[in-house]
Amino acid sequence: MKTRKLRDIEVSAIGMGCMGFTHGYGAAPSEGESIRLMRKAFDLGCTLYDTAEVYSSYANEELVGKALKPIRDKVALSSKVHPAFLPGQEIPEGKLSRRGIRAALEGSLRRLQTDRLDLYYVHRIPAGTDMEALAEIFAELAKEGKILAWGLSEATAEQIRKAHAAFPLSAVQSEYSMMERKWEREVIPLCGELRIGFVAYSPVAGGFLSGKYGSDAVYEGDDVRRVISRYAKENVEANAPLLGLLKKYAGEKNATPAQIALAWILRKGGFIVPIPGMRSDGRIAENLGAAGVELGDEEFAALESELGKIKIHGDRRDEDIAKLGTIGGNAGGK
Repeated sequence: MKTRKLRDIEVSAIGMGCMGFTHGYGAAPSEGESIRLMRKAFDLGCTLYDTAEVYSSYANEELVGKALKPIRDKVALSSKVHPAFLPGQEIPEGKLSRRGIRAALEGSLRRLQTDRLDLYYVHRIPAGTDMEALAEIFAELAKEGKILAWGLSEATAEQIRKAHAAFPLSAVQSEYSMMERKWEREVIPLCGELRIGFVAYSPVAGGFLSGKYGSDAVYEGDDVRRVISRYAKENVEANAPLLGLLKKYAGEKNATPAQIALAWILRKGGFIVPIPGMRSDGRIAENLGAAGVELGDEEFAALESELGKIKIHGDRRDEDIAKLGTIGGNAGGK
């Protein structure tokens, strides 16, 4: 497995988004199977694991903690503090206050069975947040050794600049794939300029870019695809040209569409690390195997040109996911 750096944190070129092991994409594997799969990913070279307190209201962190305990010192572990209160967190100062963040971190450390996080993100940033004051809190946590680095999720270029100037960021995590490219305008170039890693969640667009979900697919329960507009029947059909393009390149490279989608992200910058969700042996081997799929200069340029001609139908918005009625969904998935 090739490696990359999120500022000073060396990680596998492709990491694992762990949210789906407890919610967000329909029926999850059993606890035992989830633990086996997370360890299987490590055996195949994965060293970056991503979770958050808000995923299944603490349960995801507890599961990840159990899975990684035997290999904790061999992997980079990231979690997130969400600005909304979770059960038992209510305090007058607010969640993103010094007291609120410290309490949230202590809870995450306890559930993850570790004494520090390699990377600790602010999961969403409310409008009007004092980025300099926020950075100071994380700088204190880093000085104490409770976190090794910090990051922001879904941050704007302005928020990144302000936060980074106060205490250097190691990573920005946001949705990024062939179907969601808004961060290419300002944020990704800024991350490259400031030596901030960019962690791409939902890099295969919730599985859509794998080509395995047709317009007749049915999503039930807390599966976020029930409310993500790109999975509406009419949009799945309208996005067929994108899947056709992926299948074309997959055939030429002896790869799968998902591997081409991930290889494209890796080619966009050496500081970019995708963290797809993967809940089966086959998906783990396929996704991590994408690190070995290389797009040459001419191939990449041709792919970029063809992508530029394709209109994407539908999107993925927190506002839509909130319709599921769970804060875990509202917080965003991978």
